Amino acid sequence: METEFAALAASGATTLVSLMVTDSWTQARAVIGRLFSRADAGGTMIADLDATRTRLLAADAGDAQATREITDRWNTDLYRLLQTASVTSAELHEALTSLRQLVNTSVARPVPVYNNVNGGVQHGPVIQSGRITGLTFHVRDTSVPVQD
Repeated sequence: METEFAALAASGATTLVSLMVTDSWTQARAVIGRLFSRADAGGTMIADLDATRTRLLAADAGDAQATREITDRWNTDLYRLLQTASVTSAELHEALTSLRQLVNTSVARPVPVYNNVNGGVQHGPVIQSGRITGLTFHVRDTSVPVQD
């Protein structure tokens, strides 16, 4: 039973944290909020969800440590809900199924991509796919000598 609880909690935490940075967060928050409301009469867990989401959004896109810390924290909380029987494994599994459906339909916040091509004259195509906005080219005038 402990192994099942650990696997469910880990999967739930990972899915929850991945949804924190998407457009589906409001729906995910409602799904997980129903679970937490059973064990959290004061509503502090919902406030904690919002605070950790704010922290995650403020972190750099590649901040793996912040993501890992937040995931570990919610893993612990979900595991505790299962251990104290505040939530059954079937209820958490059902919520996790709903969250996974949201993952499949959500769009993550855009992350800026910066490409630098340098080192002299480049001959050949440069290809970047996806939505391209705010494209800026900085071209050095080669007719003007470079002064060191």
